[in-house]
Amino acid sequence: MKINKTNAARLLDKSKISYELIPYEVDENDLSAVHVAANLGENISQVFKTLVLQGDKTGYFVCVIPGDKEVNLKLAAKVSGNKSCDMIPMKELLPTTGYIRGACSPIGMKKHFPTYIHETCLEFPYIYVSAGQRGLQIKVDPNDLIKEIHAEVCILFVE
Repeated sequence: MKINKTNAARLLDKSKISYELIPYEVDENDLSAVHVAANLGENISQVFKTLVLQGDKTGYFVCVIPGDKEVNLKLAAKVSGNKSCDMIPMKELLPTTGYIRGACSPIGMKKHFPTYIHETCLEFPYIYVSAGQRGLQIKVDPNDLIKEIHAEVCILFVE
């Protein structure tokens, strides 16, 4: 099966970062990272989801967290220099990032936003993040991803 490269993949190529594009079966009724991990036969702790939030002081920012975790809004606000924050409304995702729900990649958003990645990514030789389209993941060394997206590794913002 021919896999078309996404913008995220082209950006990794440009930065000479090694990665693999991994296709999976999409279930439109279940766009969760848990579904992706099950489809890939991978540990859910290695399949990271990309969440876009808006803080009361700093505006938009991104949290990249293990697929089986939820972001703690109080801790995310603190980490990002805000007093409070919320997930952005679904209708704002595409115009803000260039990505749709279930296919939001931390790589290649329309604009770079401050990005925070959960420290557990460093426990693995590789993790998965969305390649920017449903049905396609990027398998990448977390250290390379951190450099590419200028992410800050954080301890506490999930529960």
